[in-house]
Order: sequence, then C-alpha cells, then structure tokens
Amino acid sequence: MNIVYLHSHDTGRYIQPYGHAIPTPALQHLAEEGVLFRSAYCANPTCSPSRAALLTGQWAHSCGMFGLVNRGWSIHHPERLIMHTLRQAGYETVMAGFQHVVKDLDDAGWSRVMPKETGNEKAPAEELAVSFLSESHDRPFFLDVGFGETHRRGAGFAPQPDKETPTDPRYVRPPAPFQDSAEYRRDMGLFIDAARTLDQKMGRVLEAIDRYGWRDDTLVVCTTDHGVAFPMMKCHLTDHGMGVMLILRGPAGYSGGKVVDGMASQIDVFPTVCDRAGIDRPDWLQGVTLDPLVRGGAEEVREEVFAEVNYHAAYEPQRAVRTRRWKYIRRYGGHDLPVMTNCDASITKSTLIEEGWRERTVPRERLYDTVFDPSETNNLAGRSEAADTLRDMRARLERWMASTDDPLFDHEVVPPDPGGMLNRPDDLSAADDPQYPV
Repeated sequence: MNIVYLHSHDTGRYIQPYGHAIPTPALQHLAEEGVLFRSAYCANPTCSPSRAALLTGQWAHSCGMFGLVNRGWSIHHPERLIMHTLRQAGYETVMAGFQHVVKDLDDAGWSRVMPKETGNEKAPAEELAVSFLSESHDRPFFLDVGFGETHRRGAGFAPQPDKETPTDPRYVRPPAPFQDSAEYRRDMGLFIDAARTLDQKMGRVLEAIDRYGWRDDTLVVCTTDHGVAFPMMKCHLTDHGMGVMLILRGPAGYSGGKVVDGMASQIDVFPTVCDRAGIDRPDWLQGVTLDPLVRGGAEEVREEVFAEVNYHAAYEPQRAVRTRRWKYIRRYGGHDLPVMTNCDASITKSTLIEEGWRERTVPRERLYDTVFDPSETNNLAGRSEAADTLRDMRARLERWMASTDDPLFDHEVVPPDPGGMLNRPDDLSAADDPQYPV
C-alpha cells in the first residue's frame, strides 16, 4: 500500500468538513470518501515538535523535539522517524514541498527529495507531488507533501486563489475565542482566503492520485500541525491549539464517508500506518492504532490524550491531559503573564494588546468541563465542587509524565538544545526583538 501524507501549517479544524463556513471543496470531498476524525489532537501545538511527534509515534519530549528547527533545535532521535521504518520495509520515501523536523535532510530517511532534484527549493509542493505521481513505480511509496499557505506571512496569510475574489470580511465569523468585531472578521477573512488556496493545492494532488491510477492502493493521511495562528490558539493547550483536522482515506474500510467521534492523537498515525501496510510496529511507539475506531466499531481507543509545550520563540513549559469531558492544563516556570513572542504577529494580536492582553495573568492550573464550557473559558481549578476531578486529572498527568520520562517531572525544567535560539518571555515580538543563544 502506498501512503500520501498531506500536511499543512496552522490550520486547526478550520475547514469545511468540520462545519465552518470556509469553502474547501477538495477536503470536503476527501472527507466524504474517507474517514473524518472529529476529535483528533496534536501532541504539541508548535510546529516542529508536533510534526516530530506524528512522524515518530512518540510524545515530543520522548522523541526529543523541544523547539523549532528554524531556530536551531534538533530532534534527538531522527532514526525513529517513520521514513526510516518504511524505507527498511522496501518503501520509496519521497519529500515534496517543505519539512519542519530535521536540520539535515540526510537524517530524515528520505530516498528522494524532490526540491533538491529540481534545484528549486521553492518549487510548489503540489507540482512536485503531481510530477512524482505521474512516474511509474515498481515499489510502494511514502509521499510527504507539505504546504504552508495557512501559516502567517507577516500579519497575514497566503492570498486567495488566483482569479478569485477575496473573502468579504463583512460576512465572516471570527474563531470562537474572539468577539464578533470588524478587526477580527478582517483577520479571519485573510485566513479563509489562505485555506481556499490550500484546498486547491491539496486538491491537485488528490486529483493526480486518481488520474495516475494510485487510488485503490493508496492511504491518504491529511492533517495539520496544530491550531490556527491566532492568539490563545496556536502554541496553547486548549482545544483551540490542540485540535487538528485528520482525514484518512484508503482501502480496507478507510472509505465511505465515516465520521469518528472517538479521541485520537497524532501519535496514533504511525501505528495505524504500520497496520495498514502490514509492517511490524517499532518498539518505541507510544501511540495506538486507529483501526478499531474505523473498522472494528469501537467508540474509543484511548481514555485520554496528552499534549505539551516547551520552547517556541520563548520558553513556556506547559502540559495538558484531556478526557472525553475534562481538560486539565498545568503551567510551569516562573512567568505568570502571556508570552507574546509565542504568538504570531496579526491584526488580532495587535487588537488584543490594545485591550490589555499583556497584563492578564495566566493561572498555574486550569480545569475545564468541556461539556458545559467547550471554549474552555471557565476555570474550575479552584472550585470545591470540582476538587475530586482536579485530583484525578492531576494524577493522570503525573502518571503520564513519570512513565514517559518527562524532564519536567523530575527536574522541573526542559533542558535546552545548545544550538537553540530564543526570545525572552517578556519580549513583544519574535521577529522584531533580538534573540539570544540558550
């Protein structure tokens, strides 16, 4: 079985199949033909750690990805990336577009790097992928196609699709954490245009899978690294940051427009791919297969999902555990205010700062009842009626941290990489303020 891994930057679940008024017809069609996971979560709502967790099937601190590749951080265990496992099983492993996991591409386990072959590292990902799919192949392949359209570019995003009218912000609803005002509508309109462009590009790859005859023996995995690049979403451990789109389409039951409500972590993708491809699972995997949710009729394959934040532009250690009903977030370190450098520049960020966001303290512990508080705004951690639940969620988090050798559990600090670059937690902007080596 071939595997095509389509992934984007900073999209969260803000696409049409998740019920948003965002025209993404190609992804809607993929969901109607495949399996849509409505309760999928990343393991770390920051770029490189999230991708490393998915591609190693491990929590970010377990595979040793604590910060951003573009800021000098390195994955400690590149040999655990899925490309090595698949290559050893006879797969051709191919990168088209961008990656955000390794500093040296030779560490990743690629047998081909399409941008290198063309001599143009900025060649459009969809063109590289379509070119590869048009070739004849005598062995199964793993094709990684990375897109950056919904990543912030300055304060905006990629533009709307060519020859199409920009989204009219007067008729846009901002993301759930923000009030319905002109500034937030304008920012969300820019995101919607980028999502439309992303959809067209992913759609070209999906169309090429059909055109060149790969449809019947190819598993498509379509996801994103974390929540959208708005304040209190990306780089945060509420569902606004952890929640991700996840659509799988392929043979043997991964079809038919199924919708799965059971919780899934992105670290579950690796073991699922192993099962679908008939490959033995490596012993380091910490995820579980999603097969019972898709083919076995199970309602759940896990009682809880976990997530973490360590280093982004600045150090901001946090941990979280989520059950079907409850979310518990623990903040470590000595900084009690929002870390502005871990929030991308945007219209929304500037507006919130004008309203006093920088002076709002962040609690050390947060407990949310997601049944009655799905936006996670009413912290129950200090309420007597939630004391038993708080103890239970604390214990779940501590068991996980201990069992996975989380450095925060024993040492209360995540050791930095020697080459990593950081901003200070009280800086305003990651782009404008000086960085210093760890």
